[in-house]
Amino acid sequence: MYLKMLAANGVQVLVGIPSTPINFSAFSLLTNGRSLSASSIGGIPETQEMLDYCAEHNIVSDVEVININYINEAYERVIKAM
Repeated sequence: MYLKMLAANGVQVLVGIPSTPINFSAFSLLTNGRSLSASSIGGIPETQEMLDYCAEHNIVSDVEVININYINEAYERVIKAM
């Protein structure tokens, strides 16, 4: 489901090890040049290096914390923005 949300040539990076196996259609990687990558979570030095890199290159995130009761509306907003 999440791979389909990626823009053309987008990359989804899995951080850490999921508790259950991940199932996905290979076709979702073939369309629009999408990629799937993974990384184990780094320690404090690696995390600081990543934060410094983001600050240097003006890479920011947009985070919205919502109440769980608002999840359906938030999901619809994501779908409409695609």
